[in-house]
Amino acid sequence: MNITSLTVHELIEKLKNKELTSEEITKAYIDRINDKEKDVNAFVTTLCDEALEKAKKIDEERDNGKTNSEFAGIPIGIKDNLCTKGIRTTCSSKMLEDFISPYDATVVEKLNNKDLINLGKLNMDEFAMGASTEYSYFKKTSNPWDLKRVPGGSSGGSAAAVAADLVPWALGSDTGGSIRQPASFCGVVGLKPTYGLVSRYGLVAFASSLDQIGPITKDVTDAALLLNLIAGHDERDTTSYDIPKKDYTKSLNKDIKGLKIGIPKEYFGEGINPEVKEKIDEAIKMYQDLGAEVEEFSLDIAKYALATYYIIACAEASSNLGRFDGIRYGYRTSNYSDLKELYRNSRSEGFGPEVKRRIILGTYVLSSGYYDAYYKKAQQVRTLVKKEFDKAFEKYDVLLTPTSPTVAFEIGTRSNNPLEMYLADICTVSVNIAGLPGISIPCGVNSENMPIGLQLIGNKFEEEKILNAAYALEQVIGFRDKHKPGLCER
Repeated sequence: MNITSLTVHELIEKLKNKELTSEEITKAYIDRINDKEKDVNAFVTTLCDEALEKAKKIDEERDNGKTNSEFAGIPIGIKDNLCTKGIRTTCSSKMLEDFISPYDATVVEKLNNKDLINLGKLNMDEFAMGASTEYSYFKKTSNPWDLKRVPGGSSGGSAAAVAADLVPWALGSDTGGSIRQPASFCGVVGLKPTYGLVSRYGLVAFASSLDQIGPITKDVTDAALLLNLIAGHDERDTTSYDIPKKDYTKSLNKDIKGLKIGIPKEYFGEGINPEVKEKIDEAIKMYQDLGAEVEEFSLDIAKYALATYYIIACAEASSNLGRFDGIRYGYRTSNYSDLKELYRNSRSEGFGPEVKRRIILGTYVLSSGYYDAYYKKAQQVRTLVKKEFDKAFEKYDVLLTPTSPTVAFEIGTRSNNPLEMYLADICTVSVNIAGLPGISIPCGVNSENMPIGLQLIGNKFEEEKILNAAYALEQVIGFRDKHKPGLCER
C-alpha cells in the first residue's frame, strides 16, 4: 500500500478500520518529504519530529478511546502566511524571516482542535504577491509534473506539496486566484470559498477585501471535508458571516440533471491555449451528457476585471504593508543614522522586488490627484462586476471557465515580465472582486502531460452547487487514476 497516494477520506477509513495508525501515516509522509522535498522545495519550515511525536500520542489516545475526532492524526500542510503559535510565520519574506507568531490563526485553531498534525509551513510568493512562487525570498518551488516549470502561485508550495504527495491536503489563501491557479497547474483541486465564509483572523493581510483561505486537496470529497473544518463565523473577524453550519459532503451526490451552466464567452477568446480550450470543451460535452443544461452568454464586464483587481489589490497592499517599518516587528536594518533612514532601509532591504512594485503602484493610485481617477473608479467598476454576476446567477446555477488560459510555464520565463505574469490571473480575479466561491478541478492533460484546470463559479454561499458539479465531473473524468506527476510515477 502506498500510503501517501491515498486521499484523506481513504486515510480516515483506514484509521477507523485499524488498517493504519497515525504514526504509520505520518512516518510515510515524513519519509516522502525526506526523499522528494529537495526536488520540489515546497516547504519553508518542516515539523517532522514534532509531527511524529504528536502522531504517537494520538495513537495512544485512540487506543484508549479518548479521541474525539475522525480527523485525529491526519497530517496537513499550512501556507506560510497563516499564523502558527510558536512556529515561524515568514510569508516567504526576509521581512518576517525570524518572526515567531504568538498566536494561531482561527483556521489553525480549528485544525488543532480536531487533532490534525501540522507537517510544516509551505512556500509561497512573498506576501502572497505573485503567480508562480518564484518571488519567495527563500527558494523557488518546482512543479511535480515537470520540475523545470512553476507550480503557480501564490499558494504554489501548498499545491506542489499535495501534488507531490508530501502532504495529503493543505491550506492556501486566494486573493486573485492564488488557490485555484496553482491547483490548475499542479493537477489538484483548489477551492476558494465565498468571502466571509472562512475567518481571515491570523492570515497576514495582502488585500483585505479580497483575501480568502481555502483548501487544496487531491479530490473534491477532501475539499468538502476540509471546508467543513474551517468554515464558520468568527467574532474576531469583522468580515466573517454568521450563517448556519453546513456539511458540504452531503451535497456530493453526482446528480446534476437540469443544472444550468453558463459559459461566459469572454473567457474563451484571444490568449487561451488551443489544448486548454479543447479539454474544457470536452468537459462541457460531459456535463451535457450528465443532463446539465449548458448555454453560452456574455459577461461583458469581465474584460475590466484584471485592471480593477490590480488597482484595488495594490492599494490595499500598500496600506496593509505599512506596518512593516523596522520598529515594531520584522526585519530591521543595521544601517541607519536617523528614523527616516531606518524606515527606508528596513523596507528596502526587507521587501523583494514584486512586493515593492505593488506597494509603489498602490501608493500611486491612492495618492492625491490620482485617487479619483484610479482607486475610486476601480471600486465603481467592482460594483458593476458584482451586478453582472448577480444578473448571471438569476439564470444560471454555476458558471464554467478555464482556470488559467495556459498550463504551467517554465521557471524564469515570466518573472522579468510583470505584465505577462499578471495575465496568469485573468480567469480568476473576477471571482475575488465579486466575493464569490470558485473551484478548480483537473480536467485532463495537454500533449506534454501537463495538467489543465477547469473553474466552476457559484453564487455567494452556494458552495454545495459547485462542489457537486465538480464532483460529478471528477467521477466521469477519473483524472487521478489516469494521470500522475512525473515525480509521483508509482
